[in-house]
Amino acid sequence: MSRRGWLLLIAMGVVWGVPYLLIKVAVGQVSPATVVFVRTGLGALLLIPFAVRAGGLRTLRGHWPAVLGFAALEIVGPWILLSNAERTLTSSTTGLLVATVPIAAVVLGRLVGDRAPVAAVRWVGLLVALAGVALLLGPGAAADDPWAVTQVLLAALGYATAPMIADRWLRDVPVIPLTATCLGVSALVYAPIVLATGPHPWPDTDAVLALAALGAVCTALAFVLFFGLIAEVGAARSTLVAYLNPVVAVVLGALVLDEPFTWTIAAATLLIVLGSAAASLRGRPGAAQPTTADSPRIDDVAATPSNAQSR
Repeated sequence: MSRRGWLLLIAMGVVWGVPYLLIKVAVGQVSPATVVFVRTGLGALLLIPFAVRAGGLRTLRGHWPAVLGFAALEIVGPWILLSNAERTLTSSTTGLLVATVPIAAVVLGRLVGDRAPVAAVRWVGLLVALAGVALLLGPGAAADDPWAVTQVLLAALGYATAPMIADRWLRDVPVIPLTATCLGVSALVYAPIVLATGPHPWPDTDAVLALAALGAVCTALAFVLFFGLIAEVGAARSTLVAYLNPVVAVVLGALVLDEPFTWTIAAATLLIVLGSAAASLRGRPGAAQPTTADSPRIDDVAATPSNAQSR
C-alpha cells in the first residue's frame, strides 16, 4: 500500500470513529431527530457540487425505488436509532456494537439465499465477535439499557442490508450523486419532525460544533475521502477502515468523555474487532478499483462494510 493509501486509511479510521463521540455530545442538547436533520442536510449541501460534477440526478433515472430503499436502510433508520440510543449508551459501547455489521451480513446472506460456501474462519470469527457482544451485554457491563442496545443492533442490521440493495439494483450508479441524494432525502424526512416538535432552544457551543463536525467532516468530507481511498487502494483493502472505527470510538470515549474503560470493554473490543474482521473475509479477490476518484460506481464499494455510516 502506498504512503497516500496509508494516510487515507488512517484518516478514514479517525473520521468514521469520531461520530459516536459527536453524537453523544449533540444529543445532550438537541433531539435525535435534530441531530440527523442537521447532519444529513449539511452533508447533502456540501456534496452537491461533487454530485453535479459526477452527473447529478440524471444518473439515478430508473433507480428511484432502490435509491429510496437504500436511503431508508443506510441513513434514515440507522442514524435516528444510533442518535436515540446514545442518550443512554456510551459512545464507545455504541461504536463497538455497530462493528457487528459483518455478523449481520453473514447471517442475512444465508437467509436471502446465498449458498456460496462460507469458510470456517468466517464462522469462527462470527462466534468470536458474538462473544465480544456478550461481554458488553453481560452483568455489570457497559450496555445496561436493553432497548438502546436493540436500537444499535437494528441500525447494524440496516447497515448490513443496504449494501445488498446497492449490489443488486444500484451497481451502475455513481456513488457521490447517490450519497448526496440519500442525504438530501433523509433531511427532507426529518425536517417536518424537527419543525413539528419545535421551537427548539439554541444549543450550547459544544453541541453546535459537534453538529457542524458531524455534517461537514464525518459525512461530506468522509465520503469524499472514502472514495479517494477506494481509488487509491481498491475496495478490498478499504474495508480495513471498519476495524479501526470501533477502536477510535473506544479511545475517544475514554479520553474526551471520561467514559469507563474496563478490562471487560478492552476484551470486548478485541473480540469484536478481530471476530468481525474474520467474519468479513472473502474467498475471492476484491472488486476492481474505480477508474477515477470522482465517479466510482456502487459495484466498486458494494463489498465494503457500511459506515456511511456512521457511518
